[in-house]
Amino acid sequence: MAKTMLSVAEVLDELDVPKSTFYRWLNTGRGPKRIKLPNGKVRIRRRDLDTWLATFETTAA
Repeated sequence: MAKTMLSVAEVLDELDVPKSTFYRWLNTGRGPKRIKLPNGKVRIRRRDLDTWLATFETTAA
């Protein structure tokens, strides 16, 4: 079964970007939607990451 909530480490691994870049995207509103849990940890919903990634898709001309 696929995970519905991803940790920042899992997202970083999938996107292959540094943590600083990812947090810059989040803090400037250019990243996927995030959920901040009461314990301070951040999670990204799988569907929100997929939706965000789809905005960068291009089609061949």
